[in-house]
Amino acid sequence: MKPKNVQTEIDACYLYRKLAENEADEAIANIFRKMGVIEQGHAEAFAKKENISTENLIQPSRRAKTLNGIGKIFGYDYVLGSLMDTEKSLSNAIVKTKEQNNMELTGSETNHVKILWSIIDNEKTISGSQHAKFEKKHRTVGGNAIRAAVLGGNDGLLSVFSLVMGVAGATGGNHAVLLAGIAGLLAGALSMALGEWISVKSSQELYENQMAVEMDELETNPEGEQQELALIYMAKGIPEEQANAMSADIMKDKTHAHQVLVKEELGINTEELKGSAIEAALYSFFLFTLGGIIPLTPFIFTTGLHAIIFSVISSTLGLFSIGAAITLFTGKNVWYSGFRMVIFGLIAAAITFGIGGLVGTAIS
Repeated sequence: MKPKNVQTEIDACYLYRKLAENEADEAIANIFRKMGVIEQGHAEAFAKKENISTENLIQPSRRAKTLNGIGKIFGYDYVLGSLMDTEKSLSNAIVKTKEQNNMELTGSETNHVKILWSIIDNEKTISGSQHAKFEKKHRTVGGNAIRAAVLGGNDGLLSVFSLVMGVAGATGGNHAVLLAGIAGLLAGALSMALGEWISVKSSQELYENQMAVEMDELETNPEGEQQELALIYMAKGIPEEQANAMSADIMKDKTHAHQVLVKEELGINTEELKGSAIEAALYSFFLFTLGGIIPLTPFIFTTGLHAIIFSVISSTLGLFSIGAAITLFTGKNVWYSGFRMVIFGLIAAAITFGIGGLVGTAIS
């Protein structure tokens, strides 16, 4: 079994190759091929460090093969989203580790993500429309939509499962469970969708307001903003003279200066502002509903102990599937993540079932 860092690079190489094979736009496919070569180089370098043979090195893991299967069925945009999320997670982990050990941040921690965008920005064969197309592909997968989907499915299954078990504990599993479950399912799905819409929209409005204020400051006090930018670069370890020269050069173009200040001073990633609040809300609604149907379905066909048992079994399988599915984006162990989700879900359901039983006994 290969070390995790080696396998991560191997999987990235494999998936970039698959993206290239299934990309109709030759210019974008060429970018994916270049990224595959880069990731193969990383894999070989890590392998040599671990004294692993580099012959026939690119052997993808089951996770990578599963992602490729998802790409074949649902489209390779999901594969790209997973790759970008993985790169970001690795970058964030490196930054966090360095901060915990009081190590200097060099800026190279996010190189994998930067390399991809650097290739796109400098690729002469990439037109403006193709660049926008790639940016749209990246933005519509991962990010708000996938996060909302995962949270929606998990919340739907867990909350309706707990509700169903609570009512079943109080009533013995009669038709009241189905009525309460449907009401809880609809209320939860609508609440989840509205909450996600408000969350995304509020963040966008907050950042847009901050960006507008920054533009006002840039127009009314460009000298002050230039000094602020120079101080930011100096804080990163750049010599004062060089920092002043860099900030002066950037301030020659107001639009570019605003983009740099938004990123460096405010710490805002403008890509995150382009996500759709409505898309995130719809993902939340449908995935919450899909998750909530799992524990509720047995009560449509039967009642009593049989319905309770079937609901527990189907919900256990659903919880494990969600936990396992999350590993496609986190890279964690499938069994650990799946069983962790099952244990927490069953504990929550057992508590509500017990409380329901006590309430039902007290009422009767």
